Amino acid sequence: MNPSQLNWKTAALTLIIALTLTIGTALAEDQSSLPQRGDIEDKYKWKVEDIYPDLATWEADFEKLKAGITEFEQYKGHLSDSPEMLLNCFKLSDRLDIIEGNLYVYAYLKLDEDNRESRYQELGGRISSLYSELVGATAFIEPEILAIDRNVINAFMGKNAELAVYRFHIDDMFRQNEHILSPEEEAILALATPLGRAPINLFQMIDNADHKLGSVLDGDGNQIELTYGRYYKILKGTDRAARKRTSDTVQTSWMKYINTLATNLGASLEKDLFLTKARKYESTLQRKLDGNNIPTSVAKNLVDAVNANIETLHKWTALKKKVLGYDTLHTYDQSVPIAPEYDREFSYEEAMDILNDGLKPLGKDYLKDLKMGLTSGWVDALENEGKGSGAYSWGTYASHPYVLMNYDGTIDNVFTLAHEMGHALNSYRVNKNEPYVYHDYSNFTAEVASTCNEAVLLKYMLTNAKSREEKIFLLDHYIRQIWGTFFVQTMFCEFEMAIHEHVQNGGAVSVDYFRKTYRDIYQKYNGPDLHIGENNDMGGMKIYHFYRTYYVYQYAVSYAASQMLSQKILEGDKQALENYLTFLETGSSVYPVDLLKAAGVDVTSPEPVERTIKLFGELVDEMDKLISEK
Repeated sequence: MNPSQLNWKTAALTLIIALTLTIGTALAEDQSSLPQRGDIEDKYKWKVEDIYPDLATWEADFEKLKAGITEFEQYKGHLSDSPEMLLNCFKLSDRLDIIEGNLYVYAYLKLDEDNRESRYQELGGRISSLYSELVGATAFIEPEILAIDRNVINAFMGKNAELAVYRFHIDDMFRQNEHILSPEEEAILALATPLGRAPINLFQMIDNADHKLGSVLDGDGNQIELTYGRYYKILKGTDRAARKRTSDTVQTSWMKYINTLATNLGASLEKDLFLTKARKYESTLQRKLDGNNIPTSVAKNLVDAVNANIETLHKWTALKKKVLGYDTLHTYDQSVPIAPEYDREFSYEEAMDILNDGLKPLGKDYLKDLKMGLTSGWVDALENEGKGSGAYSWGTYASHPYVLMNYDGTIDNVFTLAHEMGHALNSYRVNKNEPYVYHDYSNFTAEVASTCNEAVLLKYMLTNAKSREEKIFLLDHYIRQIWGTFFVQTMFCEFEMAIHEHVQNGGAVSVDYFRKTYRDIYQKYNGPDLHIGENNDMGGMKIYHFYRTYYVYQYAVSYAASQMLSQKILEGDKQALENYLTFLETGSSVYPVDLLKAAGVDVTSPEPVERTIKLFGELVDEMDKLISEK
């Protein structure tokens, strides 16, 4: 089990950090520091002890994994001996992967409780190194299987029903045969795994541990230390001078790291290019999508469709500028809701109630699982000093899911909770219904589960809006959600395509190259009505997901799919709901594109993307009309 696949750090905050379009954490009026973890009630904390009750148990499993790695030697060169030999090798791999997952997730969940805790950094480093040994020890399996005559493999599966469970897994190996190297070469690549993770680890340490956003004066003249949560809270506020002051402070705070960030991102691009060439792919895009058998046209068509309809985005920027009454719209104005006077705070308990009401269309069984997850130690709800930023869902095959939040009482965070619980319940249901080999569903389909939750909840709230003002507020949220989850991710994808193709074609990278490339694309998407400040073009170097290589396009395509699925469910289509719930129970035993087709959406066609662009334009027009009414 690859830790990068385990990690559902979908993190709405880190995804759109450069564009100031996401969630915040409450800005305390009378304090300049966050609470310590010990000050937070246990009911708002996740129960990591459900994985390991103490470090001694973690250490025992670490030793068990270490010893188990040596057991693979007995299978090397013997996988063709019998069906039982091949099956037992698979079983050993599954058993050790489950242990590795528990060790890895525990270490990093504990670290995210407080990133200053060096002992959990140490645990994470140890299991990452041991994982590399595990990968090396199992590197022979795929090449050896691929060397066996396919008729022999089929005969094995015909004789052994347990082995037949792995049929799709084996079929997928043969599909990617040309990109599997020799056992010796695979072992070398496995040894290089920790080196390949160096850029993302370095970025996380800068972002979460070393980097300080700075401090600013609040409205009462008090000096406050900025966190990401406070930063976005201010950017959504009505005090424009405070927004500018805070934005300038934060952008300046990044400048001291700018050369390191550019060098680090460049190293990540070179790592990707190395793997692309080593595995004989034509491009990094092809390599990253091929693992899930997704044609590159899915990502390319997404970017092309948005560029063909770019005026739809410009219409929104122009409307916001008009409604806010500014001669010039700046990047620090983008997060301001059009109807801020209707905004209000929701307690965490209110947020749970809203989810329980709004997600009823997904059925009684889904709602039962949702209530269990919200009240059984799955969620770490509140921000504390040193805690990891943003929001994500994570977990292992043997554990219940875990959800990190930095809940701040905004409506954005209510939707973020719905988003992450969508991930969590997808994992929970897949783990209950799939064998381990297929539990690790793709990120591509994962984002459907999360954004469908948001879509159902939002349409519920729009339907039940009690006034024109409330509807304007919710329309504004819907528009900004589509902008952030669909259009911004498409913009990020276009940036990724540009920098990867640049490096693949022999181009050199630098601070100036990254900033200009990002600025040009950023300006194109927003149009002439947005002014991008001097230091507001660094987003390409300080976004976590760029280190996960072609991750973000999945948000846009999945969001388009979820809009179609949610609409069918809300129209009362019982078959659509049944298909969707089956979708939520299916892991990697079906290719993502085929799984979505079975659920009712063909993402290889332009329809889902074009419908989402059309929906965005209609919502902007409706907003314009409502605002213009006297």
